[in-house]
Amino acid sequence: MAAIREASTHWEGPLMGGKGTVSAITSGVFKLLPVSWVTRSEQAANGQTSPEELVAAAHSACFSMALSGALARANTPPTALDVTAKVTFDRTDAGFRVTSSELTVVGKVPGIDQAAFEKAAEGAKDGCPISQALKGNVRLSVKAKLAS
Repeated sequence: MAAIREASTHWEGPLMGGKGTVSAITSGVFKLLPVSWVTRSEQAANGQTSPEELVAAAHSACFSMALSGALARANTPPTALDVTAKVTFDRTDAGFRVTSSELTVVGKVPGIDQAAFEKAAEGAKDGCPISQALKGNVRLSVKAKLAS
């Protein structure tokens, strides 16, 4: 059975001076998060989100689930995984694009060594559904480290 998720955006005004809000319809967990071109194209967020930040949230969550599942199937379930996704939005010759998503994971995983953890992280990066959606369009990478 397919899982369908829905979100919506209301936008007012032109691209450069306009602004909008994005809301999660399916879950309702966020409503009316402010977005603007300035937030999207400049470093200062000023309490606003961007499509790329939402992609980063989706990628980090998806990857953490994929890695947790892979580790459990290998009989080394994690105690904790802390995942960050850094999504880059940049101007290219073809216009503005999401150019990369860099995953970083620090894990507490009893019974596994660094090499096995890195291999599991690479597999999860390649297999997670959000990675699959980005693959071929966005440079994907992962750095994995076991917590001491």
